[in-house]
Amino acid sequence: MRPTLLLRHTSGRASRVPSLSTMPSLPGQVDSGALLRGSREILIRHGGETYRLRHTRNDKLILTK
Repeated sequence: MRPTLLLRHTSGRASRVPSLSTMPSLPGQVDSGALLRGSREILIRHGGETYRLRHTRNDKLILTK
């Protein structure tokens, strides 16, 4: 099962992120900017659970369940 990435808009709506396989990177690497796409947080569904990936003001990434 592949995880589903959801982009959370400021309006509260979520939309699917296009395939990340077309982005140039090393195997297993994804640029955080490509994931966040200008947002401060995204929701990631994995194994029936939803996780929140947040980009902080201190330029850190925090993943919470």
